[in-house]
Amino acid sequence: MGNVLICGAGVAGSTLAYWLARNGFKVTVVERAQGMRSSGNPVDVRGPALPVVEAMGVVGRLRDVATRARRVCLLGGDGRRIATLGLPAAKGEELEVPRADLVTVLYEAARGDAEFLFDDTIAALRQDEHGVDVTFDRAAPRRFDFVIGADGLHSAVRRLTFGAERSFVRPTGIHVATTSFGGPVDHPGEVLLHNTPGRLVAVHPSRDNGGVAFIFRAQAENVDHRDTARHKRIVTAAYGDAGWRVPELLERLRKADDVFFDAVSVVDLPSWSRGRIALVGDAASCVSLLGEGSSLAIAGAYTLATALTSSTGFGRYEAEHRARVRPARRTARMTAALLVPKTGIGLATRNLAARAWRWSV
Repeated sequence: MGNVLICGAGVAGSTLAYWLARNGFKVTVVERAQGMRSSGNPVDVRGPALPVVEAMGVVGRLRDVATRARRVCLLGGDGRRIATLGLPAAKGEELEVPRADLVTVLYEAARGDAEFLFDDTIAALRQDEHGVDVTFDRAAPRRFDFVIGADGLHSAVRRLTFGAERSFVRPTGIHVATTSFGGPVDHPGEVLLHNTPGRLVAVHPSRDNGGVAFIFRAQAENVDHRDTARHKRIVTAAYGDAGWRVPELLERLRKADDVFFDAVSVVDLPSWSRGRIALVGDAASCVSLLGEGSSLAIAGAYTLATALTSSTGFGRYEAEHRARVRPARRTARMTAALLVPKTGIGLATRNLAARAWRWSV
């Protein structure tokens, strides 16, 4: 079937590695990090992703690591409860899993049949009609039949193949920072959302260790996505005057070793492939704010593996998966308005609507 290099061992990369290896490809995955991340906000596994993980035989493992959240509680500026909303996971309609746990489960499913190279990345790509010559930062150069960029919003494969990030990535004006809570949360069945205009702090339960997310509106800055010290300063400045438990949570962020920070962005490419190189997951179409991007990544990886296996090529994959991405892109702005209202009036309107819409679990 040929040999394939996948750049990125995240949700899309590990899913793709599993299905390509199962279908006879020789698969290598290169990952910049030294190992699996331990942080990341909870994400959803639902819709077209569910039959994929069921076929992989990992649903039981995902249920073991799924969060216990059954409700979302909206809090006012003083911490008073305003409304309680049920989560789809409480009805069994989806799985909500910490992103790090989801990645680990998918990696463990794939690692027996694929080669994984950690602490390395792609430095150069040169393709012809028969294959792609790859230069790595650390490993010796190799040649592959196909190269797939599953390396996220700041994709090296996309940059090397299509051009500079600024040509395809559009920030939405919202930033996200997440870290571990450092222990169990006080309300293991509830996600607590504390809003002030333009800012949200979320405390999210998990099995053993909760998480904290800071989601806020701010002017886009040129910030290295690996500069953790700078990230902590930006978040602290954005929430410096916030009340409730925010000072305590900021202190946890400042002391944390593993912090995720990035601008919520939309990736917009006219094509997801060029020759023998293609993109999948956030590298191709980052549109998520509430965790649904992981489901799209799983579904997209499976669609891409099916297209390569059946020799229908990247065109079939792209046509089928773009039909899934378009609706998510259309709802992204509405999601942002509901999650992080810009103004006091917008926040009050959202809260009023939540009171009317709530349902109990």
